[in-house]
Amino acid sequence: MSSADDFVVDLEALRLAFRDFVPHNQALGLTLLDAGVSPAFATMKLPYDARFAGHDATGVLHGGVITTLLDATCGASVFLKLRTPTPIATLDLRLDYLKPATVGRDVIARAECFKATHNVAFVRALAYHDDANDPIAAAAGTFMLSTPGVAATQRAKEALGR
Repeated sequence: MSSADDFVVDLEALRLAFRDFVPHNQALGLTLLDAGVSPAFATMKLPYDARFAGHDATGVLHGGVITTLLDATCGASVFLKLRTPTPIATLDLRLDYLKPATVGRDVIARAECFKATHNVAFVRALAYHDDANDPIAAAAGTFMLSTPGVAATQRAKEALGR
């Protein structure tokens, strides 16, 4: 395993993994904006789309769409903490919805994996528009490590010939 100083985040492979190898993320248009390893964090964007409104009359995004954004962003931060393609699965994801998203506005999520043991990773995240100090939702999650299967990040690297 590399040290934080010489580990380089392959943003292209990570973007591909979360966009093209997770069909639900692709359907929602999720995009990885930024990522890093010290601390292990990821930032993703959910573009506003009226098709994902929870109620046609209001146009406010459905909570399940925000949940998907936070889950995906948390998962990306876990991959960055581990620094190696490892299949993971969400064990628990607790969300506190603090206010509705503003109609017509994209939603940003930033997650940080603050601890990884041999079997479980621990993550905190916020969803917001422009200011993380004015969040739409807050999340705390745990992820099981080394689940059966091939990590999406590994499939992306193979697709890119890396």
